[in-house]
Order: sequence, then structure tokens, then C-alpha cells
Amino acid sequence: MVNKTLNYWGPSFEEDVININVGGLRRRLSSSALSKFPDTRLGRLLSCDSEESILQLCDDYDVSAREFYFDRNPGFFLYVLHFYQTGKLHVMEELCVFSFCQEIEYWGINEFFLDSCCSYRYHERKLESRHHNWDEESEVSSVDTSPDEISDINHDLLRYSTLRCGNVRKRLWLTMENPGYSIPSKLFSFVSISVVLVSIATMCIHSMPEYQDVDENGNVLDEPILHKLEYFCISWFTFEVSARLLLSPNPRKFFKHPLNLIDIVSVLPFYFTLLVDVTMGSDSELGNLGKVVQVFRLMRIFRVLKLARHSTGLRSLGATLKHSYREVGILLLYLAVGVSVFSGVAYTAEKEEDVGFDTIPACWWWGTVSMTTVGYGDVVPVTVAGKLAASGCILGGILVVALPITIIFNKFSHFYRKQKALEAAVRNSGKKDPEEVGSVSSHERDSEALSETSLGRSSPDRRGLTPGAHPSP
Repeated sequence: MVNKTLNYWGPSFEEDVININVGGLRRRLSSSALSKFPDTRLGRLLSCDSEESILQLCDDYDVSAREFYFDRNPGFFLYVLHFYQTGKLHVMEELCVFSFCQEIEYWGINEFFLDSCCSYRYHERKLESRHHNWDEESEVSSVDTSPDEISDINHDLLRYSTLRCGNVRKRLWLTMENPGYSIPSKLFSFVSISVVLVSIATMCIHSMPEYQDVDENGNVLDEPILHKLEYFCISWFTFEVSARLLLSPNPRKFFKHPLNLIDIVSVLPFYFTLLVDVTMGSDSELGNLGKVVQVFRLMRIFRVLKLARHSTGLRSLGATLKHSYREVGILLLYLAVGVSVFSGVAYTAEKEEDVGFDTIPACWWWGTVSMTTVGYGDVVPVTVAGKLAASGCILGGILVVALPITIIFNKFSHFYRKQKALEAAVRNSGKKDPEEVGSVSSHERDSEALSETSLGRSSPDRRGLTPGAHPSP
């Protein structure tokens, strides 16, 4: 029956009319208008010779009424009708670029048919969408406040319900992790920041000669007060990292978190050097191993990174640097090209003057200092050509450094807002009891399952409709 009906569309089908029903919107189109665009979806309907080929192009059809049904956006179908009438396609402002692309791809209409009044605006919005997606890919991080991450936080809180003294452990963990959770958490954060500052100040004061004691062998000894302060700070840091490990709901995640790794690195050098001093003696007796011990002692400077745990700005800065590798890479590439070019020019202009531009590698230092607008002044050109090259190097450096700054600043603002939202989510989640969180999650899962079951029962199989039947508008 299908073939018989379709065979009616022979060489003299110009006056034939077919009915198109899109989401309840019913319109009539002549076969001659469709035949002008045979590569479109509606145009390919004219060449169908089987039921399977028809159902590949539409959702349902009625042979007797010559009506084809499409479950698509009826508003956009008006633009499709205008396209078949005029041969020009216009942009539907109510749709985003992504949805518009999906619609024209479904109907088989190439964006080449966009009218001149809409073509530029469409491609501009499409380019903005691509840039937005490119930025979103680089902004995926551990501070992203997606529903999945908040769900992970709630899932971790649920672990306390199965542990002994789980409610107490949960409150202690939130007190140590979230400075804005409660007044005790703010006090704990204040004490922790104070100990970090005292530790840094102690290390700096110890490097001053007037606070150093020397024994009869010429070895530098620690000031007794500074020595006691260092032991106190290490004791606090050890207590802090140990308490976080014991109270953590998920020990595996504990060792994957960057801030926890910073806490561990801040205390390991002390215990390593203490072990070496006790077992092998002082640094002067260890030779090369003593230099390694001194390097480990200098690693105490990493304690300043512990401030990131109590500072939203520092955490946002770390996330920004981590996810701005493309912009930083472009910046380094521009700097490398500029340094290479201007160093070669400066070498050519100043190599006979004996002012420090003896080789091109020696000029790289001057080029780096000039392009970054630091300008130490240790090496300066004296010829006119050299000064012109230096001027170009400085101006080029200003432009190169300024280009990615806006993007990096926007990302910092984005991560700062995300971090603030995440802190608020953790704070609100921590105020709920684990049983309440579990009951809410269970209720949401039951509601989703019920809605999916109802949807499955109420959705008919369009292919199962008998010929002549069609959905009610």
C-alpha cells in the first residue's frame, strides 16, 4: 500500500500536496517546493519507496491523508517553511546556537542557506559558544561546585553514620576543614594560621647572624628559644595532620588532596633531618648527605602554603594557575619568540661595543629582563640600533604580558565564586544529620524512579500506531 501511494508521485507530481505535522502544527507543502531541495529531510520523503525508509525520516505517517508526523520544535518549523518558500534560512532568536545547529541538522538544511542578515550574527554566536566551551574544559577542577561534587560531600558525610562516635567525628572534621563552619572552627583556623606565621618568622630569624650561636668547632647552633618554638610548631603541625587523617571520612581521598599533601610535606623534612642527626651525626660529618639534609631543612619554607587551607583566595589562585596552562603556555611562547628575536638584533648591534652582548645566549638574559619590564640595568645597549631594539623589546613585552591577563583574571573570579559556593554547600551539608541526608537522598531516588516509571507507561510507541491513526494535537 505504501508503494502504491508513493508511485502516484510520478513525473506529474508538481501539483501534489503533502501534509506535515510538527508537534501539533499542521501545514501543507507542495511536492514541487520540496523537490527544489532534494537533500533535505522533507525532500528525501519524495524518493522513499518503502515503509522503513519513510520511518527513517519521520516519526509516523498516515498514508490515506498523506500526512507525516515529526516530534520536533513546532516554532522552528515555521522557519523551515519559510526556507522552502524563499530558499533562505533565518536564525530563530529564541534558540541557542547549539539547539539551532541541531534543528537545521535534523531537517537537513545546510547553514550555507542562511540569509545575509543572519549569517554574520549566527557565526559570531557560534564562535562565542566554542570559546565558552573551550574555557569550560579548562575550568574543570576540584573546586567546581557541580551537583556531583556536592553529592560526593554528602556521601562522605554519610560514612560517619556507620562509625563509632560518628556524629562527634563529623563535627570535629568539619571544624578542622571548614573555617566558617562554627565559632570553634574559626578559633582553630586562627590558631593554625598563627602557628604557621610563627614558624615562618622563626625560620627567617634563625638566618640572621645575631641570633646564631657557634660552638667550638664552628658549627652553627640554634637559639634555644627559637629551637623550642620550632619544636612547638612541628608538634602542632603533626597533631593537625594526624587528626585530619584519623577524622577523615575517606582515607584514600585524604592522600589525594593537594592541601593534605602540603601538610605532610611541611613536617617530613623535620623528622628526616632529626633522624639523620640522631643516627649519623651533624651535617659537617656527612659530606654530600649533609647538603641533602640542608636542602630538606630549606623545604620548611613550604609551610607558607599551609595558609591556603584557611584562605579562599589562595585556593582560588592555585586552581587558576592549574587550569590556565593554555594561557600561560601562550605567554611563554610569545616571550620565547620575542626574547630570541630581540636578542639576535641586540647582538648584531652591540657585539663590537664590549658591553655584555658578546654572544646570543648572553643576550637572552637581557632580552628576558627587558621583555618582562624588570630592567635590572646590568647590561644596557649603547648604540642607536641597540637602543631601538631595546625599545621594541620593552614595548613588545608590555603587549605580550598584558594579553592573557584578562583571561586569567576572569578565571580567578570564576574559581573564587565557585570556591565560595562550595564552602557554603559544605557548611550547609554539615549542619544536617547523616540520617537526614540519607533520607533526603533516598526520597529523591524514589521520586526519580517513580517519574521514570510513569513516563515509560505513558509514552506510546509511535511505530506501533496503525496507518491512519495520529497523535491528538
